[in-house]
Amino acid sequence: MYGSRGVGAFARRRTSAAMLGAALLMAACSSGDDGGDDPDQAAGAEITQQPKDENPFWVNPDGTAARQMADLGADGKKPEAEQIRKIAEQPAAEWISPENPEEQTRGFTEAADKAGRTALLVLYNIPHRDCGQYSQGGAADGNAYRAFIDNVAKGIGDRAATVILEPDAVLHLVDGCTPEKFHEERYDVLNGAVDKLNSLKNTTVYLDAGNAGWGNPDQIFEPLKRAGIDRADGFSVNVSNFYSTEESIAYGKQLSAKVGDKPFVVDTSRNGNGPYTGGAADERWCNPPGRALGETPTIKTADPLVDAYLWVKRPGESDGECKGGPKAGEWWEDYAVKLAKAGD
Repeated sequence: MYGSRGVGAFARRRTSAAMLGAALLMAACSSGDDGGDDPDQAAGAEITQQPKDENPFWVNPDGTAARQMADLGADGKKPEAEQIRKIAEQPAAEWISPENPEEQTRGFTEAADKAGRTALLVLYNIPHRDCGQYSQGGAADGNAYRAFIDNVAKGIGDRAATVILEPDAVLHLVDGCTPEKFHEERYDVLNGAVDKLNSLKNTTVYLDAGNAGWGNPDQIFEPLKRAGIDRADGFSVNVSNFYSTEESIAYGKQLSAKVGDKPFVVDTSRNGNGPYTGGAADERWCNPPGRALGETPTIKTADPLVDAYLWVKRPGESDGECKGGPKAGEWWEDYAVKLAKAGD
C-alpha cells in the first residue's frame, strides 16, 4: 500500500494441500450434507452457493470467514457468528500466494468446477510489490514472476476462472512509487501474464486500474495500454478500497472510454459507507473505522460496462498493522463483525 492510493493488504493465503482437500470435500457436500453432530462441519455445510444467474462465482465453504463463523458458533457466540455469516455466504476472491501456486489454483478451480461455479482469483506477486509498505514483497525478479504465472496457468487449466491481475501494479508505475528502473520489467511481465492467462480456454482476465480517489484516468490509460489492456478482458477498480460504487463506476467509465470501451469490475467488498475522511490522510485506506459491506457480488449491475460487482478484498482481513489491526491479510474478528453490523 502506498499512501491512500493503493490496494491495502495482500490477503496471505498459505494454503496447504490439506486445506485444499478440505475445500474440495466441503464444496462437494455443502449442498446436501447436514453436517452431522460436528458443529464445525454443520457450519460449513450451511454455506451454499448463491443463485448462478445472479452470481456465478464460487463460495468457498471452507474459507476464512466460514471457519471463523463455525468457531464463533462453537464458542456460543451466536450473534457474532450470524454477523460473520453475511461475509461467509458470499463469494470472495482467493489471493494466490507464491508457495505452490499450481496446487492452489488447481484446488480452488476444481472445487468451483464441482459446484458448477467460477473461481475468483487474485494474483498479487509482482516484483517490488507495494513499494515497501505493509504488503511489500512479491516475486524476486521477472523470471520468478514468469514461473509463478506459468504455474498458475497450469493449475487453472481449462476450468472456469476470473483473475484480477496485480492490484496497484500499473498504478504504482504512474504515481512515482515504483522506481523508474523497474518500469520496463513490470510492463514486460504484465504483458506476458495477460497473454498467458488469456490463452486459457475459460479464464477471464481483468488488469487492475486503481481507484476513484488516486488521480485522473488521463494519467493511467496509456500505462494500461503498455501493460496489455487491449488483450485483457477488461480492468478492475477499487480493489481493497472504499470508494462508493457510484464513484467507482464514474471513474471506470471515464477510463473505459480511453482504452477501447473495455468493461470493468468493481470491488464492493467494503464500500457500503464510502471512503473514510478522518485521521491522517496517508492512512485513511488502512482499517478505517465505520466502514460497511457493500453490494453483494453479482453480474447484475447498474451499468452495461460493469461486468460484475465483486468482493476482491476479503472482508474481515486486516489491511495492516494500523489502528490496532493485525498483520496484513490476517483475520480481525472485531473489525469483521463491525463491517457486517454496519450494513444492517
